[in-house]
Amino acid sequence: MKTIAVKTGRPYHIQIEDGLLRRFPELLADVYGNRKPALAIVTDDTVDALYGEPLCRQLADAGYPVCKFAFAHGEDSKTLETVSRVYDFLAANSITRSDVILALGGGVVGDLAGFAASSWLRGIDFVQVPTTFLAMIDSSVGGKTGVDIPQGKNLVGAFWQPSLVVCDPHTLRTLPEETFADGVAEAIKYGAILDGDLFELLESGDLQEHLEAVISRCVDLKREVVEQDERDKGVRQWLNFGHTLGHAAEACSNYTLPHGRGVAIGMVMICEACEKAGVTPKGTATRISNCCRRYGLPVSTDAPLEILCKSCMGDKKRTGSKISLVVLEKIGKAALYPVEAKKLYSFLAGERSE
Repeated sequence: MKTIAVKTGRPYHIQIEDGLLRRFPELLADVYGNRKPALAIVTDDTVDALYGEPLCRQLADAGYPVCKFAFAHGEDSKTLETVSRVYDFLAANSITRSDVILALGGGVVGDLAGFAASSWLRGIDFVQVPTTFLAMIDSSVGGKTGVDIPQGKNLVGAFWQPSLVVCDPHTLRTLPEETFADGVAEAIKYGAILDGDLFELLESGDLQEHLEAVISRCVDLKREVVEQDERDKGVRQWLNFGHTLGHAAEACSNYTLPHGRGVAIGMVMICEACEKAGVTPKGTATRISNCCRRYGLPVSTDAPLEILCKSCMGDKKRTGSKISLVVLEKIGKAALYPVEAKKLYSFLAGERSE
């Protein structure tokens, strides 16, 4: 079993191993000792059908009081309305500050359940059990939680670190190919901004042969960044490479475009613009585009650039009159590049001011 210690304000461990869910009560005991807190499982209907009841039985057999709430899968459920329903569920089951919310599922589940945990009784423990590639390598690590509102994605949320993250790559075998590919986009991101060797491995198409190692590497890269900048004030913003335009593309699709696909599009678009501006070396966008295409990811959108830019104005990385774009100095090295918000369209369109 690979154990990665995350030394944030609330330290915790990330455990990675194929088949690890079979030992889940043992891992909980490592955190809570002989105490048996009530476990409020929050999941979606897809994951519930696969793992909900077996996990409930396993935990109940180990002596944990268990209750479960499942909501409709998909980004459409990541709302304050669903969080309100979670609060009703927690109240109905008398969940106290000494109890634990268990997020079982992908990124939507983790973000929503984590936000509920951060705000229920002003904050209770939660444990992440990610079941998608994207959630394992990215969204379950680092303590960002939140929900979407009509004005934008993840605009309401909190930093709330989990007590434990359990990654069992065995769960990835049930994923549709398209869903797995969404996670690959985030892995490509990590290689592009922090690790050229990882990027080259993904370029080679050898991901499946090194899956557990890639999960561990991506998690460790995020750990390094989060420990340096837990509250997203500096270097942690590098992790948003491709996300400003990616979130805009998602919004323009009314969130029918999955997150990973949005990130793939955003990475290629920003590199194309930065090559024109002389910020990023020529050929970088082509390498990223080819790598994304290898895994069936899109690299462009039909949404008009003007509409995308308008959506970007609500981005969390905007401060005052400027928006911080994450750019590549080269494959494996990122930087922040502030652009005047009113000049974002011309920058992305490759228009040079005299």
